[in-house]
Amino acid sequence: MTSTDHPFAGTRFLVSAGRLDQAPADTGREAAFVGRSNAGKSSALNRITGRKSLARTSKTPGRTRLINFFAVDPRGERRLVDLPGYGFARVPREVKARWEAHLQHYLEARRSLAGLVLLMDIRHPLKPTDLALLEWSRAAALPVHILLTKADKLKHGARQRQLLTLRKALETHGLPASAQTFSAHTGLGLDEVRARIADWLQLDGA
Repeated sequence: MTSTDHPFAGTRFLVSAGRLDQAPADTGREAAFVGRSNAGKSSALNRITGRKSLARTSKTPGRTRLINFFAVDPRGERRLVDLPGYGFARVPREVKARWEAHLQHYLEARRSLAGLVLLMDIRHPLKPTDLALLEWSRAAALPVHILLTKADKLKHGARQRQLLTLRKALETHGLPASAQTFSAHTGLGLDEVRARIADWLQLDGA
């Protein structure tokens, strides 16, 4: 598969929304990327779309402060969404609280949301905030696919152990999310996550 032979090759930026009423019309289908600050959401988006600068990346946790929408198809009816990170961020408490309120409003009110890609650093998975989000998603019957990011930081055996441990924890908690390892740096797991999102968005030819 070439760098452009995938359904996300034409993805383009649509809008950054500070509030949900600034978002694109709530029609079509969306897949949203969510996770703790610095879990690698923007890097994953860039790798999945093959667009190196589509989403801004930063080593500073909390850089994504708005809800960023990207159109996958020409009409903008199929979208990827980069949500503000939750958890630790070097910002004032009231600012972080405002971000998290916007995140909660989006998750609860957005009818076009077809699935969540939940990113966790493979070295620090399933924090309490991740569990809370998974439990909410289960109650909302919203599909979740977990990416254990930065998987290139571990050797193959350690990666597989982390994935197995996560899957066992999900089973223990009765959480139906799927999970995989992923590296934006090397492309590990790229085809798997592209296929999952394409299915959610009902992309032709995916």
